[in-house]
Amino acid sequence: MNFKQFDAIIDVRSPAEYAADHIPGAISAPVLDDAERAEVGTLYKQVSPFDAKKIGASLIARNVASHVQHLFKDKPKSWHPLVYCWRGGKRSGAMAHILREIGWNAETLEGGYKAYRRWVVAQLQSLPSSLEFVVIHGPTGSGKSRLLGALKRVGAQALDLEDLAAHRGSVLGNLPGRPQPSQKMFDSLLLKELSALLPSKPVFVEGESKKIGELQVPDALMERMRASPCVVLETNVEVRVDLLLDEYRHFLADRRALEKQLDCLVALHGRERIAAWKSIDDWRELVARLLVEHYDPAYRRSSMRNFTQLPKAEKVRIAAADDSAFERAASAVIEDLIAA
Repeated sequence: MNFKQFDAIIDVRSPAEYAADHIPGAISAPVLDDAERAEVGTLYKQVSPFDAKKIGASLIARNVASHVQHLFKDKPKSWHPLVYCWRGGKRSGAMAHILREIGWNAETLEGGYKAYRRWVVAQLQSLPSSLEFVVIHGPTGSGKSRLLGALKRVGAQALDLEDLAAHRGSVLGNLPGRPQPSQKMFDSLLLKELSALLPSKPVFVEGESKKIGELQVPDALMERMRASPCVVLETNVEVRVDLLLDEYRHFLADRRALEKQLDCLVALHGRERIAAWKSIDDWRELVARLLVEHYDPAYRRSSMRNFTQLPKAEKVRIAAADDSAFERAASAVIEDLIAA
């Protein structure tokens, strides 16, 4: 699907449908809001299709008029939008018809969102095989996400799965103020990122498990990553503590939230160890204990088993928890890649 040929993509589904997933960049311009859609659907099933269409037509006409007046009033005659709904039927057809009557070259997406979703799933199965990945490894707090950012700044291609998933991939990984997207929305955002990458250049990505928070990384991408060359960050515990205290500083202001998350580890570590962690008042000591007793053993169990080229990985030293250290590391990674 080539969306770049259009000046705008207009999603006319209800706000709830749009929130669950939509084509990235699409404008929400519902022709029926959530309550109106429910009302029309109930009439269709319980009374008659004729009565439902009669009410639906009046609501759609009113809502489209509002969008024309407020959302589209400044668009030039040359404006070329793509309109879609759930199946590419009446809702998108009604909007596009009115826009064309005004004089705009409005098109509808054949098959609607359902066709788009099938395309996303198919693309996520095939696209990863066309890309060359370099997987960044290292235990929790070693600075993998920071290195991805530094690599981007020096012009390398980087795919930040944790940013797309709004989660840092651990039991403490929820991001304050950023709920995770739905699985379908994550897939849409991921496909947008993958589609922008050049097959001729390596793509740096962090070594992830199959789940990031509540979201699943597509199988084809995981398989490609697990077979790819690796880079391992070597970061001492003191620097890792510095990095984690910065990344998880929201827990410093809400100790109860931290302890609630630690309770999720009772089945793995037992109540006695969880209680011991909770009793530590010094933040640096607590983070160091969590690294040594929880995160590092989990990393060793998972990474060596799942990433086949990890034993041959290039090693990169992270000397400090500042941007200059990561920029030097990014340059070193690129130089090693060129030399290889």
